[in-house]
Amino acid sequence: MRLSHLLAFILPFAVSASFQEQIIIPPMPQTNEESIASPFTSSQPTLADLLTIEPSASIYYSYARETEWSCRFASESVWFTMLVPTNKAVMALAQKPHQGPESVEPHIGVSEQELDESSKRNVDRWVSAHIIPSHISLSDTPVSYETLQDGKLVIFNSVPDTKPDSPEWMRVTLEDGVRIIGMKEAQNGVLYLIDGTVVPN
Repeated sequence: MRLSHLLAFILPFAVSASFQEQIIIPPMPQTNEESIASPFTSSQPTLADLLTIEPSASIYYSYARETEWSCRFASESVWFTMLVPTNKAVMALAQKPHQGPESVEPHIGVSEQELDESSKRNVDRWVSAHIIPSHISLSDTPVSYETLQDGKLVIFNSVPDTKPDSPEWMRVTLEDGVRIIGMKEAQNGVLYLIDGTVVPN
């Protein structure tokens, strides 16, 4: 009996104290529900996205990531036409891209730093020779376009006996017979998969 009287006496004070300690949180401002539910997304992937998900271009992309150009593959402020060799095409090269026209192998009188710098220059030359910094048209061939490598032009020639209703990129070759075997569009450029490589100057 005494316990029930004691609780009846203490309970109002406890409830009152708990109300006084509560922090009042102001209501959230009204916002557009759609802006919360769906964050901004682009309708097309970037070149960086395409290179990331294209398994047959992984060797080229691994070289490209070593260059200054790679940070622009995701930029919406540039437009690149990329001629991307397949892994098979890169593996078929007698001299790998980091070796350049002459093999970069250690020999007497050359430091490791010099070898690294030479290798980096070779990779930069090779990667940039596969990038045209503009839109291209393949409807009227032969036609040539300048690449990011100084003085390097890529020439496109028509392929005889192709179906007239086939896409333009299927009706041309480049660099003495290299074929375009696939095309993907990005919001900041076009990626052409090629079955060979562009030889840098």
